[in-house]
Amino acid sequence: MQELDAHVGGRRPFGLNYWPLAQDDPGVEIPRESIRLVSPDGALVRGVLWTPPNGKPWKTAVILSHPRGDFSVHYACPLLAAAGYAVLGFGTRYQNNDTDCLHESCIVDVQTAHDEMRRRGAEAVVLLGNSGGGSLMAMAQAQLGIGDGWVGMAAHPGEGVFMLQVIDPSVADETDPFSTVPELDMYHPDNGWRPWPEPCVYDKDWLVGYRAAQVARVARIDAVAKAGIAESVDAGIRLRGVEKEADTVAWRELRRRAVFTRYLTTYRTLADPAYLDLSIDPDERPMGSLFAFPDPFDANYGRGGLARTMTARGWLSTWSGLSSHAKLADTMPQVTVPTLLVHPTADTEIRVWQAKEIVAAAGAADTTYVEMKGAPHYLEGHRQEALGIVAEWLAARFP
Repeated sequence: MQELDAHVGGRRPFGLNYWPLAQDDPGVEIPRESIRLVSPDGALVRGVLWTPPNGKPWKTAVILSHPRGDFSVHYACPLLAAAGYAVLGFGTRYQNNDTDCLHESCIVDVQTAHDEMRRRGAEAVVLLGNSGGGSLMAMAQAQLGIGDGWVGMAAHPGEGVFMLQVIDPSVADETDPFSTVPELDMYHPDNGWRPWPEPCVYDKDWLVGYRAAQVARVARIDAVAKAGIAESVDAGIRLRGVEKEADTVAWRELRRRAVFTRYLTTYRTLADPAYLDLSIDPDERPMGSLFAFPDPFDANYGRGGLARTMTARGWLSTWSGLSSHAKLADTMPQVTVPTLLVHPTADTEIRVWQAKEIVAAAGAADTTYVEMKGAPHYLEGHRQEALGIVAEWLAARFP
C-alpha cells in the first residue's frame, strides 16, 4: 500500500495543469448536461454529466453517487471535469428519501450510470464514493464487477456499520423515545457525561458494555423487521391456496397481510461517546458530530436523525450493521481494481483506524491511502487539494 500525507496550508505543486477552475476564472466554463436514465428494472436515474472545458476530448469517466444524496452537483464534479475527465454525478432511485432504500437496487442504478458512460465512449469508468457512497460503490464493484478503479473520499465502513457506532443503546422501549436504561445512557452524569461544551470522560470498561448494548439494540430491531417480512411472506404463500371468488373474506384478509409493509420508527441515533470524549480513538477531530447543532445531546432527541422512519426491508438492507450487505469489511476484499482512499483526519464521524482498515481490506494490489490533515468530513477548505490528489492518481493510471 502506498501511503501519502497531504498537509494543511498551501497548495501542492500539481504536475498537471488542472486549474484555474470555472469558479476561479469566468472565462473557463465546465459544460454540463442533464441526464435521465431508466434502469433495467424501470427506475429513474437522474444526474448531471460534467465534461472538460473547451470541448477537450476525454477517455475516462468518473461516476459518483450516494444511496439518498443528490451528487449531481457534488463538489468533485467540476474539479475533476476541469482535470480532463467526464464526470457523472447522479442520484439513485431513493434520492432525498431512503425510507425504503435497498442497496441491492441502488447498485442497479450504479450499473445503469456505468453502462451509459461506456455507451458514450469511456475506455475506463472509475467509481467514486464519498461518505455513504463509498460502501455503495464498493458493493457495486464487488457484486457486479463494474468499474476500473475505486476512489473513496471520507468513506465510512458502511451505513449500517456507522449506525452500530452511533445508535443509543439506552432505549428501553422502541415505542417510547424517552424510555431509558440509566446504566447505558451516555448522556447521564453518573456515566461521565457533562453538559456541552464541557468534555466528558467515559470509563473504558463501561464503554465495552456500551458497544455490546448497541449491537444488541440493532439485533432487536432486526428481529422485529425480519418477523414483519416473514409474516407477509407467509400470508402470500397461504394466499395461493385461496380462490377469491370462492372465499372473498379469507382472500381479502390474506391479501392485505401479504402486501402489508411494516414501518419502523427508530429514535435516538446520535450517541457515540467518542463525540464528547476525545480520548476515545484519538485523532484530530473536534468535539461533537456533523449531525449535531452543535450538541449531540440535542440532536439525539431532536427532529430528523438517521434512519428515523424505515420500512423493515429498508432497515435491513441499509441501516442494520448486522444484516446489510453494504459493508466495506465484506466488499473491499472483492474490490480488486486500483484503489484510493482520501481520509480527512478531523472527521467527527470516521476514525483514522477505520480508514486504514478499509484500505488494508482491499483486494487490489494497487492501493493508495492519503490523509488530509485537519480536514473535516465534507473537506471544506481542502477540496481543491483533495481533488488534485485524486486527479493525479487518476492520471497515473487512466488516460
